[in-house]
Amino acid sequence: MSTITLYALPVSGHSHRVELLLRMLDLPYDYVSVDNQMRKNNEFQQLNPWGQVPVLVDGEQVIADSNAIMVYLIKRYAPASHWLPQDAVEAAQTQQWLGKAAGEVRYGPGSARLIKQFGVAENYSSALAVTHRLLPHLEQHLGSRQFLATAQPTLADLACYSYIAAAPEGGIDLQPYPAIRQWLARIEKLPGFFSMPPLPLPDSAQE
Repeated sequence: MSTITLYALPVSGHSHRVELLLRMLDLPYDYVSVDNQMRKNNEFQQLNPWGQVPVLVDGEQVIADSNAIMVYLIKRYAPASHWLPQDAVEAAQTQQWLGKAAGEVRYGPGSARLIKQFGVAENYSSALAVTHRLLPHLEQHLGSRQFLATAQPTLADLACYSYIAAAPEGGIDLQPYPAIRQWLARIEKLPGFFSMPPLPLPDSAQE
């Protein structure tokens, strides 16, 4: 097997979901922490011209985008696993939630965290509006199931986990959502799980 290298940032939810999968698949890998300055240099931008993390290098293969990386890892190293179902309906359901991870999860709780913790110039009111549409829907969805797409954890669960778990860092209270909190706890019990480094909670979440 070729050497896998993950270019990532420890406090990035996009990076975290990929590293979760690498650990849950028990795949050895080298980790390169990428700071903002490194993202701008020519060497890194040859890997990803967008200057974004994560990027996975596996031999001659260079793959950017966290969801794409996860699909690659399953197809390459665990094609028969539960992480990416072969059944047409279950595969479609998994893909729906991967879309939510790139959409509502990123631009809801993910955006709120970026604004509160890192001062990113995004719209906090918009992030809250997206979040307050997403979380009730997610709560209802998880009220009758253990995981998002199938009876077993899939890539969808890992893709959505990190920014929802970190929602309090964006000033978002998860206490009103017991089914979501139970789902988070189930993910945290999976072999290979590890948490993102904790950040100071914003004032609104400490009150």
